[in-house]
Amino acid sequence: MTTATLTTGRTCDPATAVTRSMLGWGAVAGPFYVTISLAQALTRDGFDLSTHSWSLLENGSLGWIQSANLALTGAMVAAFAVGLARAGAGRWAFRLLAVYGAGLVGAAVFTADPMAGFPVGADETPTWHGALHLGTGGTGFLAMVAACLVIGRRFARAGRSGWALWSRLTGVAFLVAFAGITTGSTAATLPFVVGVVLSFGWLTALAVDTYKTV
Repeated sequence: MTTATLTTGRTCDPATAVTRSMLGWGAVAGPFYVTISLAQALTRDGFDLSTHSWSLLENGSLGWIQSANLALTGAMVAAFAVGLARAGAGRWAFRLLAVYGAGLVGAAVFTADPMAGFPVGADETPTWHGALHLGTGGTGFLAMVAACLVIGRRFARAGRSGWALWSRLTGVAFLVAFAGITTGSTAATLPFVVGVVLSFGWLTALAVDTYKTV
């Protein structure tokens, strides 16, 4: 059988190489999304990290950057979900992470409504696409929470207690952060950002760990 040699020096058949490539997108997704979001948050006029959610960056003349960020990140997460399935992670892990990826893409297609004074002077009247943004994004976030718990259970069954605990704690922390942001209180914005960063950190580590075992 034809083999492909990776930069690690290992050889693998083409199917395994494809699986590893898909898993690699899971390692890229989080750093990519967080870096692009923070770069905008720190440079866009009127944006306050303690008050404004990253989704609001979809508004204004530069809003296309965050929309593209969400769409590309969602595609990476979906590719990672396929990689996990090919690596034997189970149907539910694949399904839930695929829903999360689709939710991010949906949040890109249906832009968030301006709110809390960003962009400055923008009309903050609720719109249909703003409602769909919340719906698709929220569905994706809940799927991510469930994925953490499902994968945590798989780690527990495999005797990997550290990973099982980390996965479950990440899921619970992200759920609490998401519940806070749904209240509409600006005080919940920063904790939600922390929850997003933590969840993507877990996803990145999961991708690396799975890649090593394939």
